[in-house]
Amino acid sequence: MPAPTSTHPRTTVRRNPVLHWLRRYLGYSRSEARALALLLALMLAVAVAPVFLKPDLPAYLPAADQQALNRQVAALKEHRSSFASSFPARYPKREYPGRGRSRFPAVARVPLAPFDPNALTAEGWEARGLPHFVAARLVKYRAAAGGFKAKAQIKKMYGLEDSLYQRLAPFMQLPDELPRRETPRYGNQSGSTLAGNKETSAYPRKPRHLQPFDLNLADTTQLMQIRGIGRGRAKWVVQQRNLLGGYVHKDQLDDIFVLRDAPDLRDSLKKYTFIAPGFVPQQVAINTATFDEMYGHPYIRKSLARLIVAYRQQHGPFKSADELQAMPRLKPEEWEKMRPYLRLE
Repeated sequence: MPAPTSTHPRTTVRRNPVLHWLRRYLGYSRSEARALALLLALMLAVAVAPVFLKPDLPAYLPAADQQALNRQVAALKEHRSSFASSFPARYPKREYPGRGRSRFPAVARVPLAPFDPNALTAEGWEARGLPHFVAARLVKYRAAAGGFKAKAQIKKMYGLEDSLYQRLAPFMQLPDELPRRETPRYGNQSGSTLAGNKETSAYPRKPRHLQPFDLNLADTTQLMQIRGIGRGRAKWVVQQRNLLGGYVHKDQLDDIFVLRDAPDLRDSLKKYTFIAPGFVPQQVAINTATFDEMYGHPYIRKSLARLIVAYRQQHGPFKSADELQAMPRLKPEEWEKMRPYLRLE
C-alpha cells in the first residue's frame, strides 16, 4: 500500500553561514556559535562607534585670545614704567655730545686737482671723498713712516676702497711704486763682487783656505771665519770655553747645545782649530773651593757640588782622587770629563 502523500508545501530553512562555519569547523554548538557571533558583532560596534559618534570640535577664533594677550602686554608695560619711575636711577645715563651721526662735522668737497699727499691734513683727505677714519689713519701712518714715498703705500691702507683710490691716484704727486732696494752681494776679501761690481760688499766672503788656529785663544770674529759659524754659535763656543776653563780636547765641542744637531759644523770646527800641546786648563781646587765656585762648572753642577761640600764637612779634605771617584751618582764617563779640571791641594 503506498504511503500517503502530504498536502502541505515543504518550507526551506536558510542557514547563517557564520554560525554554520563556527559549528562545522570549530565544533561549537548552536547556542555557543550564536553567542560568539553576537560577541564579535558587539566588539565591532564598540570599535566603530567613536568614529561616528565623535562630536565636531568648535572652530578656533584667535581674535579674542589676541586681544586678551595685547591687554596683558599693555598692563605689564604700564606696571614696569610706573615701577621704574618710582625709584631713582642708580647710574644716571650720561649724554655724550660727540655721539651719533653728527659727531664729525661735514667737510665741504673740493674739485680734484693734482695734490701732494704729504701736505694734506685729515680735513683735506675728507674734502676729496675719504671717510673720516681713513683720513685720520692716513695722517697717522704718514707721521709714523716719515712721509709717503709712493702711491702703493696709500693703496694698501686699511679701509680705503679700491674705487676711491683709483679716482684719486691720477692726481697724487707720487711715484706708483717704491724704489727697489739694492741687494748686497757677497764679495771676496778684495771687495769685488761676483757680478764684477766695483762697490765693496757689506758681507765679505769667508775665506776658502783658512789656516787652523788655537781653539782656546780664538775670539768670536776668528771663529766666524769658518763657514756655517755665525755670531750666535761663535758666542756659544767662547762661552762654553770660559765656563770650562779651556778645552782639553776637540770632542768637547759635541757638548755645546747649538752644535748637537749640526755634525758638519762640529767637523769644520775640529778641522780648522787645534789645542796647543801641554795646555793646562783652569782647575778647581776641590778641597778649598766653595759651593758657588764649583756649581757653575759644566761638569760639576749643583748636585755634585753639594756632595763634595758635604763630604768635606764629614770626612775632611780629599786625600786622593779615588775618594772623589767613589762618590755616589758619579758615572765613570763623567769622571773622565771632569778629571782634567780638578786638583788636590
